[in-house]
Amino acid sequence: MKSNELLLDAFGRIRDIVAATLEEVDGESLVRRPASTGNSIAWLIWHLSRVEDVQVAAAAGLEQVWTSQGFAGRFNLPLPERDTGYGHSSDKVDAVQAPPELLLEYYDAVHRQTLAFLKTLGDDDLDRIVDTRWDPPVTLGVRLVSTIADCLQHAGQAAYAKGLKSPDG
Repeated sequence: MKSNELLLDAFGRIRDIVAATLEEVDGESLVRRPASTGNSIAWLIWHLSRVEDVQVAAAAGLEQVWTSQGFAGRFNLPLPERDTGYGHSSDKVDAVQAPPELLLEYYDAVHRQTLAFLKTLGDDDLDRIVDTRWDPPVTLGVRLVSTIADCLQHAGQAAYAKGLKSPDG
C-alpha cells in the first residue's frame, strides 16, 4: 500500500462517520449541547470540516472550499469568514446552526478537494516542510495525520452526541 492510499482510507473514514451522523438527525438533536455546555453536532461537523478545509488547502496551496465554493455565504454565520471554531465561546458554539444537508454538502466538497490533493502525492512529498513555526518544523505527513486525528475525534464526538437522549426524554 502506498502512503497516499493509506491517507485516502483514513480521510474516507471521517466522511463515513460524518455522513452516518447526519443521516436522519433531527433539528433539535443537531443543535443540542450535551450537558448544556458541550459542543453540538452542528458545531462539531462544521468545525471538523473547517479544520480539514484550512489544513489541506494550506498544504496544497489551494483556496479553502469555504470561500472558493461560496459556503461562507451559504452558511451565513455571525462569525468572521476565516473562523474555524478554535477557542469558541459558548455563544459562538450556539451561533453555528445549519441544516444537516448543508453541513454534509460542505464536508463532501472539502472531502473531494482533499481526495484530489492526496491522489497527487508520492511518498517523498510527505517529507515536505509545511510549517516552520514549530520545532521541529512540521512535514506534510505530520500535518495530514494530525488533521485526521482531530477530525476523527470530532466526528466521534458528533456521533456520540447523536445517540444521547434529550434531557426531557
